[in-house]
Formats: sequence, structure tokens, C-alpha cells
Amino acid sequence: MDAFFAAVEQRDRPELRGRPVIIGADPRGGRGRGVVSTASYEARRFGVGSAMPISQAWRACPHGVYLPPDMERYAHESGRIMDILGRVTDLVEPVSIDEAFLDVTASARALGPGDVVARRVKEQIRDETGLTASVGVATSKLVAKVASDMRKPDGLVLVPAGEEASFLAPLPVRRLWGVGPKMEEMLARLGVVTVGDLAALDPARLERRLGTHGHDLQLLARGIDEREVIAGSEGAKSIGQEHTFDHDTADPERLRAMLLSLADNVARRLRHHGLKARTLTLKYRDLTFRTRTHARTLAAGVDSGNEVFEVVRGLFAEVHRGRPVRLLGIYSSHFGSDAPQLELFPEDEAPAPADRLRDEVTRRFGRGSLTRASLLGHRERRNPSDKPSE
Repeated sequence: MDAFFAAVEQRDRPELRGRPVIIGADPRGGRGRGVVSTASYEARRFGVGSAMPISQAWRACPHGVYLPPDMERYAHESGRIMDILGRVTDLVEPVSIDEAFLDVTASARALGPGDVVARRVKEQIRDETGLTASVGVATSKLVAKVASDMRKPDGLVLVPAGEEASFLAPLPVRRLWGVGPKMEEMLARLGVVTVGDLAALDPARLERRLGTHGHDLQLLARGIDEREVIAGSEGAKSIGQEHTFDHDTADPERLRAMLLSLADNVARRLRHHGLKARTLTLKYRDLTFRTRTHARTLAAGVDSGNEVFEVVRGLFAEVHRGRPVRLLGIYSSHFGSDAPQLELFPEDEAPAPADRLRDEVTRRFGRGSLTRASLLGHRERRNPSDKPSE
């Protein structure tokens, strides 16, 4: 989808059409401490982009319209769009709230080749939601994804079979999955600037630097990506939540309370989905905007606030050096079901764990009706970055 959150706002509020719209602001106004979630294409002309601090976006575009995100409304629109995709093929793999892979191989007989199907999808989305989508059509996930970004907004790019490598060759190497700023810098020292440079590099030289990852990366550079579209993976890839403090803080009690609150919220949502997470990730940003993520994979999955907190408290101790903290976040991934095997001769039902009692109280009386004593007096004002992630 094209600038999805901002596009929904512009569709529903005609006075915003043609104006720079920035989603992710503090409700108090553009000078808040959140980060940009989505910027309309009008705002992008001023240099505003996703993940940019709101304060920086404000300096670049002070006349923009700054709005807090309405995740419930965006999720509803996402559901409508995924329903449209499901009419084309059963093989739909959502990768985020506004993006999905489709394998339309089996649809060709009824609907035509990939570019015909793509036009059909774009038209149906526009007709039924009033929004635009950009589509890439190719023989692999990687190339289709790159193609979908080439002519936004409202684009359609077809990469014929056999032309994958030549299509990718002139593009910056950072276009490839797995190439971030550090990897891009390292590859530049090897003389690699474009995807074509990487594809032509001596494989032995690349593997000496990157090991087997170098081999995999070079396959992608040549347009070879054998990953299949996996249907039914619309469930969350991760469940998490983060919080940006109103003022950077080094107060140990305040930081501990926030970690505990985040751990409880993430664990509650894991239980709501019937999931246990084996990997927990701490997101940490200090006053210099330096952001670190630190993860730990466990032998068994967890869905308890206490267990999540104990893990992330250890991760926090490993990254925190006493500097004031701007943002904390906890994310969980690598899920499994928490449904236990049924016993043939079950014993009398034991008392429910504290977490499940809290879930029941919350269900009956609402959020915040029951909390930990240690969190009393430590409630932080909600801000846009408190929104949950799935």
C-alpha cells in the first residue's frame, strides 16, 4: 500500500488531500517526542520519512499536519485489503499491516498472467477502499518486493523471467535484504556499490569476509530467491510494545517500572493469541538517539509477565551504561501454541495462575483495573510509540 496510514487519513478527511500529512505525532502537536510512522508523499518532498524523530520532521516540514496513529482504523482497512487479495489466490502471505506476497501461479489459467492479475488487484483495491497500491510482479519474493518499490505511488513493475539479475544490477546494494548501513559500508570497502558489483564479486573473496552469509547474499544479488509464499502466515511475526519517555530518564526505578509494565502488556497479548515466545528482544534508545536491539532465545516458550521481565531485565543490564534513556521496547517472536497435551486422567483443576486471573479481571472490568503494587505511582502518560506491534 502507498503511504498507507497517511492515505487512509487523507481519504477520510478531504481537507487533508494534497497536504503533507505525518502520522506518529504526539497528540499535543508536532513538537512531541514520537517518531514518524508514515508520511504522505507530499510530506516526503520535504525530506520527512518513516522512523524520523517527530522533532526533526517538524523542522523539515513545520506546516505539515501531524496526527497520532489510529491503529484500529488502519487494521480494519488492512483486513478489507487482505480479503481482496484472498479472492485472487489462496497463497497470500501478509508480511505487515500493509504488505503481502501472493503466489498467483495457479491463478493464471482463470485470471491470466501476473501483470494482468496485478492490474486486477490494484483496480479492486482502488474501487473498494479508495486507496492505491503498488505491485511488483516477478518470479521470486525478493525481486517482486524490489519491483513494488520502484514506481510508487500507484505503480506496477513487471520483471520477466530471466531478467532478474539485469533488473537488480544497477540498483544500490542496500536494496537487498540483509544489507543494512554496516553491511553496506563493509561491502563498499570491497568495491561493491551496486547489486551488480556484488553479483560479479569473486565468491571466495566474499565468503572469506562473510562466510556462508556471503554466498546467500550473492545468490540474492543474482536474482535467485527460492523462498516460497507461505499461506496462512497472517499471524503475528512478532508481538511487542515500546514507549518513548516524555523526558529522557536515568531513574532506575522508573526504568524498571517501564520494563515491568511492557513485559506484562506483551505477555498478556501472547496469552490472548494463545502463543508462547521463544525469542525476546529489548529495544533501547538513549539520549543521543543511538538505538540498540538485544535478543535472547530461550529453550522453552514463555507467556508470563514475570518470565518476560526476568529475561529483558538481564538484556537491559547488558546494554545500559547509566545514560539517560529515551525509549524502551520489548518484542517477542518465534511462537508456538501454549495448548498443553490433554491428560488421560486429569487431576482436580488447580487454581489459575496469577497471570490468568489478571486476564480475567481485565476482561471483565477493563484495562488498568488490576495492576502490580510495584507499578503504583509509576504510570507513564501514553504516547504514540506505545502502540502495540504485531
